[in-house]
Amino acid sequence: MATLTSNSSTHVQSTGFNALDWIAWALVVIGALNWGLVGAFGFDLVAALLGEMTMASRIVYVLVGLAGLYCISIPFRKRGVH
Repeated sequence: MATLTSNSSTHVQSTGFNALDWIAWALVVIGALNWGLVGAFGFDLVAALLGEMTMASRIVYVLVGLAGLYCISIPFRKRGVH
């Protein structure tokens, strides 16, 4: 009987995501949740936390946009077979 063990470093490696992929993914999730809040409730969480169109909120919006563009490439990258 085989025993499965949990090793977080092995799990991260098995996804094929590198550190930049994870950062981009997290930013895209933040952006998606923020847009969901805007659409459902008219509430912009980024603006509420950082101020409406302040330099900090604009940086977050730009990073989310760049992360979205970066994430477009993820499915098209050649991954090694494990």
